[in-house]
This record gives sequence, structure tokens and C-alpha cells, in this order.
Amino acid sequence: MAKIVVLMGAPGAGKGTQARLLQERLGLPQISTGDMFRELAKAETPLAAEVRAVQASGKLVSDDLVIRIVHERTNREDCKRGYILDGFPRTTAQAAMLEKLAVEQGNKIHAILVDVPFELLEQRATGRRSCPVCGEIYNIYFKPPQVEGFCDLHPDAPLTHRADDTAEKIRVRLATYEAETRPLLDYYESSHRLQRVDGTRAPEAIYADIEKIVTGDK
Repeated sequence: MAKIVVLMGAPGAGKGTQARLLQERLGLPQISTGDMFRELAKAETPLAAEVRAVQASGKLVSDDLVIRIVHERTNREDCKRGYILDGFPRTTAQAAMLEKLAVEQGNKIHAILVDVPFELLEQRATGRRSCPVCGEIYNIYFKPPQVEGFCDLHPDAPLTHRADDTAEKIRVRLATYEAETRPLLDYYESSHRLQRVDGTRAPEAIYADIEKIVTGDK
């Protein structure tokens, strides 16, 4: 049975890294709602025209239309063995629609949460620094440079700190995530299908657990 991986996690939890590893190692394509909408913006199909008309009117794209978009994309050849969903479902209504799609496709849903305490996520974000020359990433809490404020590889390059990586803005992002995602976590938890993976560890250790879930060993 093919797999539908619904991978969830707060901003900074490392969800993107895990999706990339799943795609590289298990051959499961990552299906992003953002990518689908960008593709439809250029496509000349009835569905694309319908989406553009809704967007031009300023209205929100309905759940029914979103699931049709997901249905079209995930019925392509590259998704026959399964796929990873990024940005869908966002609501319990969309999750219910995904259940029907999974039955139609003969797929099994794996709902996985990369679980990281908010305090740690805040430190990951607020402590992040990067080299403007080589792009090397540091963290003042977990991976500090040898000389404070400067890149190890480019000693003359002062490290930069993103303007939106402040504690206040991070807390707003995390609060928004909690409010939007909590009903979805409860949805999968209520049917005993939500699998939590400890996201405080190294990426390879996290991936090992996720792979076991997806391949049916856990």
C-alpha cells in the first residue's frame, strides 16, 4: 500500500529537512500547496482557469477546490508509490477530504509530528546567525563561532541576524502555528494515528524514526 505522509511541525522544527530526506531516500515526492498554485498560475487547463478566476475575485480558494487541486497533482505517475504533503491539510475539513482521497487511491495516511518544545524553537531562531560571505549558519546557544560575532571560515565577516528572528516575532509565529494546527493534531490524535517524533535530536536520528513509521516498522 502506498503512503501519504502528512508531516507536521512548528516553524524551526526541521520538518523541511525531514521531507527532503524522505524524498531523497524513499523516493516519495514532496507535494507543496505553494508549488501547486504556482504551477496552476501558468497552466492552461480548466482547473487552472477556475483557480485563477477565484484568486482574481479576491475570494479564498475553497476546501473543495483545494482538494481537487491535490487530487489532480497526486494522481500523477510520480505519486504512485506515495507522497509527502506540505501545507495540506490545514483544517479538519481538509483532513476529512484527504481521508476520502486516500481510500480512492488505495493509500494509507501517516500523520507525523516533529515535536520540539517551543522554548527550544525560540532559542533556535533567536540564536541563529549567518555569514554573509559563505552562508554558514551558527547559533549562539548551540553552535557558536570560535570568535563571537564572526565567521570561523571568514574571520573578517561579521555574522548577520535576521530582523524577523526576534523573540517577539518568533512567539507570534509559534502562537499562530499552535492555533491553526492544534485542531489538526487533535483530529489525528482522536483516531490514534498521530505519531510523535522527538525533534530535539540530530536530523539523522529523527529521520530514522520517521522512516520506521513510514515503512511500517514502527
